[in-house]
Amino acid sequence: MLSLLAWLQDSHVYFIGIHTGSLIAWLVVGLIAGWIAGTVTRGRGFGCIVDIILGLVGAVIGGWIFTKLGISAGGFWGSLAAATVGAVALVAVARLFAGSRD
Repeated sequence: MLSLLAWLQDSHVYFIGIHTGSLIAWLVVGLIAGWIAGTVTRGRGFGCIVDIILGLVGAVIGGWIFTKLGISAGGFWGSLAAATVGAVALVAVARLFAGSRD
């Protein structure tokens, strides 16, 4: 057992993954959520930068909506679901005020 601990301390183990608290993870979630919201509401995305912004703002709105409804969603998929719901709600409200120009 001691040799296993010594090997673990001396070895270099690299993990590749997305931590949902990192900036890159937020940008990826924002991009995907914005694209999904654009696809659901108008059949295509809004463009990379607008999709990211829409998804990031949607994540805040979706987190608030999920909290008010008592829904607990964690991890990547939960963050993506909340951001998508918020982004779709944001697009729907924006269309109420601006009208659809497609």
